[in-house]
Amino acid sequence: MARATPSLIDQLQHRRALRRWERVAERAEALPLPALRALRHRAAQLRARLDRVLFTADARLTLPRIGSNAFHKPLHSDWAWRPGLWRGPISPPGVAAAETKQRFGDEVTLFHDCRISELTVRQVRNTRETDLAPFGLRMDVFNFDGSFLSLVIDLPEAAVRGLKRRHLVRLSCVVETERPIEIFARLNVRHGPNTEQIVRELTLGDEGIVVEFDLAYSNLNEKRVERAWVDLIFEQPSMNQVVLRDVTFSRRPRAEL
Repeated sequence: MARATPSLIDQLQHRRALRRWERVAERAEALPLPALRALRHRAAQLRARLDRVLFTADARLTLPRIGSNAFHKPLHSDWAWRPGLWRGPISPPGVAAAETKQRFGDEVTLFHDCRISELTVRQVRNTRETDLAPFGLRMDVFNFDGSFLSLVIDLPEAAVRGLKRRHLVRLSCVVETERPIEIFARLNVRHGPNTEQIVRELTLGDEGIVVEFDLAYSNLNEKRVERAWVDLIFEQPSMNQVVLRDVTFSRRPRAEL
């Protein structure tokens, strides 16, 4: 096990290794090709191990911490959730010329009707002091010849367990755009053969955006609720970059009168 702080011997060995590789780098230009090839192989082996250390260190030391589910929740919330895409790394982390129905992680799906996709979507690491989510999602849209672009976020089973018409469902997000764009959020709740839909516009300006869906104004059949999802709809997204730094959900019951 590595010591918490390097010993004097470790420090001396490290300095000796640095000086040795510095001398090797200075002589590399004049080495015969067979010797240079062997040296390159040894350097590549060393770099592979150094890259592993740096990757692990960056992941553990960069804030916010990977897997974090910390965010501000309204008082009396009985459910709160940050989708996995904003909590931890996904594979692959990005797609160029993204096709419709392309999934990102387990809960997020991209939909569009472009004939030729000039859309790049990539997960990015958040590193700002104000960020609470470890990761964000960046969409670069170039020419857009379709009529709609949306991200569908499937809510977990816990979101609909015990869901009542007296519940308020809150969506909080942090959005950055290159230029102004209209974004709408639509909550969909399936109950039996019917689906309730409530639409809210995200007012851009401040980074932190909050909208609430009040189920009291719906015709929700509380006994037949099956599943729920949210569509984030982007109007006229051509030639724009949109970064969703964070997306979180919560719900709370309306106060009893």
